[in-house]
Amino acid sequence: MTKRQPAVAGFFYPGARDSLLREVDSYLKADGDLIDAKMVVVPHAGYVYSGPTAGTTLARVNVPGKVILLGPKHRRSGARGAVSMADEWSFPFGNVPVDRKLADLIVDHTDLESDDLAHREEHSLEVQVPFLWRRNPDLALTPVALGVHDLEELKTIGEGIARAISELDESVLIVASTDMSHQIPIDEAKRMDHMAIDKILALNPSGLYDTVFANDISMCGVIPTTAALFAANACGASRATLVRYTTSADATGDTSSVVGYAGIIVE
Repeated sequence: MTKRQPAVAGFFYPGARDSLLREVDSYLKADGDLIDAKMVVVPHAGYVYSGPTAGTTLARVNVPGKVILLGPKHRRSGARGAVSMADEWSFPFGNVPVDRKLADLIVDHTDLESDDLAHREEHSLEVQVPFLWRRNPDLALTPVALGVHDLEELKTIGEGIARAISELDESVLIVASTDMSHQIPIDEAKRMDHMAIDKILALNPSGLYDTVFANDISMCGVIPTTAALFAANACGASRATLVRYTTSADATGDTSSVVGYAGIIVE
C-alpha cells in the first residue's frame, strides 16, 4: 500500500494531532442550514491566514464520503495534470484513503495522468484535508493537481470529471483550492479579486479564465478553479454564493502587501 506523506505538517498547519484538530475545530464554525453543494472554492495558505475563510465555508456544506480536490501545481515536478496514484494520504490524525475507482474514472475520461510526483511537495490540496476529514471522517479523496492548461483543455478536463461523477452515481463534492491576489496593497487586491469572484458567482469559467489573465490577477488557482467550474456546470450547477472574503491583513495588520482569500459555495 502506497502512502503520500505530509509535506507541510508543522508548517502550514500544526504537526501534532490534538493541536491540529483543535485549530481546525476553531475555524469550522458557521450559522445556517447545511448546503448540499456541488463545488466549493477555498483558500490554501497557512491556517493562521486562510483558516477562518476555509473553515467558515466548509462548515456550511454537507461533506459527502467522496471529494475531488483540484489544486494548482506550485512546483514543476511531475505530470502537468496529475491524479494521485497513492492508496492513502497521511496526516497527523491518521490516513485518508484515495478513492481509486473515482481516480481511475477521471483518468479514463480525461487526459490527466496517474502520478504522485506532482503531489509529493504540493501544499494546495493537503491543507484542505483536515477540514474535510473533520467534517466527515469517512472521507475518501481524489486529489488532482493541475499545471498550466489552456481554456479548451480545462473545459475538456472539467466535463470529463463530470462524466466520471455521473458514471460513479454517488454524491461527490468538488473542492477548488486557490488563493486570490498575492502581495499587493489591500485596496488593489480587493478590487481585482472581486473581478474574479464575480465571474465565479456568475458560474462563468471562461469569463474567470479570461478576466484573470487579461488583468494579470495573481490568483494562483485559476486553472483548477476554471476546470472545477466547468465540471460543476456540467453537473447542473445553478447558483453560487460568496461566503467570506478576507486578506492576510486580518492576521498581520499589514495592508501594504496582502494575499486575498475567498470562500465560495456552488450549488
